[in-house]
Amino acid sequence: MRIAAELRRHIASGEFSAGDQLPTLPALSEHYRVSETTIRNALALLRNEGLIETRARAGTRVRHVPPVHRMAADRYRTKPGAPATPYTRDQGIGWHFVFHDNETPTQMSTSYVRWSDVEGTPVSDPINEPWPGGTRAQMASLGIRVTRITESFTSGMPTEDEAKTLRIGNGVPVLRYTRRHIADNGRIVEVAHPIVRRGDTTVVDFVIDLQA
Repeated sequence: MRIAAELRRHIASGEFSAGDQLPTLPALSEHYRVSETTIRNALALLRNEGLIETRARAGTRVRHVPPVHRMAADRYRTKPGAPATPYTRDQGIGWHFVFHDNETPTQMSTSYVRWSDVEGTPVSDPINEPWPGGTRAQMASLGIRVTRITESFTSGMPTEDEAKTLRIGNGVPVLRYTRRHIADNGRIVEVAHPIVRRGDTTVVDFVIDLQA
């Protein structure tokens, strides 16, 4: 733990930058005057935290951590001149959506809509994803006016699939939340569950206006 803490400080200070290769096991073993097994245990802690990665023939390197992403309170508001969502161009399609910051995955989600709402429309065909303007624009194309969005948040450690998809260590917590798009008649027209983000680089902003 002491060795892991010292290496962690070197990474945090920038002495070891993203992409830098750490010294070899024998070198670290000699430097700290401990066995290679102890060094492996220390590196395992850092690998579990998502700070480093080890690849065959490439050694152990410092992982790139994406910048902090701030989820602003107004992210669902329609903005003139900006028909696309922040992730539209980087979105990947599969059993779930995977959103990227450049080449780094930052979010995964699974979305559900009512088949009775989308049957026979362009919204029902995945080939039309990503949809400019996101879910709210999809619903508007069907004549459904979304007037409320609710979100319920929890946090925890990642599942094996989440850690693999988001390329994070098993010790990096994730933020999970359920989002609901609600039409003006009170009917739920879309549920995204779960939306999963890496917790170490996500900040959720809330604005609460209080009336006197």
